[in-house]
Amino acid sequence: MMNDQDNMLKKTTSGGLSAIYPELRDRRVIITGGATGIGAGLVEAFTLQGAQVIFVDIQDVDGQALAHRLAPGALHAPAYHHLDLTQIDAVTGAISGFVKDLGGVDILINNAANDDRHAIGDVTPAFWEERMNVNLRHQFFAAQAVIPAMRGAGGGVIVNFGSISWHLGLPDLVLYQTAKAAISGLTRSLARDLGRDNIRVNTIVPGNVKTPRQEKWYTPEGEAEIVAAQCLPGRITPQDVAALALFLSSDGARMCTGHDYWVDAGWR
Repeated sequence: MMNDQDNMLKKTTSGGLSAIYPELRDRRVIITGGATGIGAGLVEAFTLQGAQVIFVDIQDVDGQALAHRLAPGALHAPAYHHLDLTQIDAVTGAISGFVKDLGGVDILINNAANDDRHAIGDVTPAFWEERMNVNLRHQFFAAQAVIPAMRGAGGGVIVNFGSISWHLGLPDLVLYQTAKAAISGLTRSLARDLGRDNIRVNTIVPGNVKTPRQEKWYTPEGEAEIVAAQCLPGRITPQDVAALALFLSSDGARMCTGHDYWVDAGWR
């Protein structure tokens, strides 16, 4: 028989993405950039699995609204916290506090990023540093902050987020693509160094995901061109990306580490 959590999952997910991972129930999950877009889809997906979710962002209105929307009927209501990921002392302090509050951590999802467009000639040293801080640096230090607890517990999962953009060489994204390319190297290195501690590290590479933020960059004609370039028809949704994150976080992926996993409808 289905319990309330199972019914909630069945009713809330879209596109037939209703897989239930019993082992994710009560798992302790920290998600960065969780207030909107792909991040909000991740928060919802893990909450619906019965996980204990803490998510951070700087978009307080959206973050608080998401936590409020998901709380009714949830086994564990997700908790939103404001956190500027460019402030590394704040990041390490906050995550250490979350780990203490949760009594440990099982899964870290390094999702936060910013893909604002920029021209090569407009890049200054200060802007370079700011873009690396927004898109790359915090992923390492967030991982560093959870590693002791994961080691102490005998294992854990870290999922970093890359981008299809640098594989395609899209225009006006040179710093974003530089940072996202580095994340693949970060994942490989962490997976090697942490594997004997039973800590798995992978990268999710989304294609063009239909979110309000992405829609501002594309005209309907531009969206149609993307879909035409994909092997599969239709637009990728945050729920499609979350489905992959759930699998990589589950025991079914126990031998998956050190690699990029794509959800791009065959765009590349």
